[in-house]
Amino acid sequence: MTIFTFATAHRIVFGAGRAAELPALIGEFGTRPFVCTGADPTRFSGLLTGVADLAWWSVGGEPALDDIRAGVAAARDHGADVLVGLGGGAVLDAAKLIAALAPNGGDLLDYLEVIGAGRPLAESPLPFVAVPTTAGTGSEVTSNGVVTSPEHGVKVSLRSPSMLARVALVDPELTLGCPPSVTASAGLDALTQCLEPYVSPFANPLTDGFCEQGLRRAGRSLRRAYAHGDDLDARTDMAVCALLGGLALANAKLGAVHGLAGVIGGLTGAPHGVCCAALLVPTSSVTIDALRADDAEHPALARYAAAGELLSGTAGIDALLHWLGETVRLLDVPPVGDLGVRPADHRRIAEQAAKASSTKGNPVALTVEQLMRALHAADQ
Repeated sequence: MTIFTFATAHRIVFGAGRAAELPALIGEFGTRPFVCTGADPTRFSGLLTGVADLAWWSVGGEPALDDIRAGVAAARDHGADVLVGLGGGAVLDAAKLIAALAPNGGDLLDYLEVIGAGRPLAESPLPFVAVPTTAGTGSEVTSNGVVTSPEHGVKVSLRSPSMLARVALVDPELTLGCPPSVTASAGLDALTQCLEPYVSPFANPLTDGFCEQGLRRAGRSLRRAYAHGDDLDARTDMAVCALLGGLALANAKLGAVHGLAGVIGGLTGAPHGVCCAALLVPTSSVTIDALRADDAEHPALARYAAAGELLSGTAGIDALLHWLGETVRLLDVPPVGDLGVRPADHRRIAEQAAKASSTKGNPVALTVEQLMRALHAADQ
């Protein structure tokens, strides 16, 4: 019997040129918008020309605890009644966290998983409008925000269904300025977020459709978007892929690629998308080997084979791994050693990844030794 639940943003607005609707959308929810954006707040400021009582706040990279505390204080000082995230996945996570915490008392650690008290939000978050400018994390349609604790050397989440965006505004034209390196890491993250939920034991008919469509679009457009950044059709496909990956992961979980990537990001500060890209092929290979050893008829193996056809046009696990490996090389993804991971770190990373929430969606439980094998292969 098929049983599942499904949750996502209240409204999704998609299409080239639709960013022009942003001022009107903000106006539906408040009159004092607080806009989180990237290191260069002027890049997209023209989208909000004429919006009154506006405050800008920049986050230069993946947010740390003190970044979010500062953002919450700034939003409160402004009297914000609507939060806008206008940037990549890190910016959207920061905006989501600020929207959740601004109406709630106490400190960020009171609410965080793992390193904090994990208290539920007492007050509803401020309305949140998500506007991604990269095609990667799918954070515009997920209900958690990720933050780094440098003190603990980990990335952790605050999550609640109430944190879902009121509107996810996805305009592929906003991704046209992404440099190739960002296109590569974000795109491979988006692809992974379609592949891992597809083989997850928590997959359901809705997420299957999202994953299949996302993988098909990544297969025909990821390399094009990397090589020809002004190709709007390719950028549109990747924006759809990222959106569908976010919908899928929020409802069917992820796997060991993200389990390892999250630990590495917290330990080294390396960008999340780059970590996922470096780990995708070796971790998938180790998972496939473990599935074969456990049960040669495991249904996830057929899913991996189907993913090979969706991406490359040729069915089979060998076709999948060949296409992924070739793409990682073409997109110039660095090994994990270049991201600050030392061989001496492998066991610690593997032990933490084995317990990570993302890893729980892997189609087979991997041992610490198997995760270390993936790390070693990712450093070649």
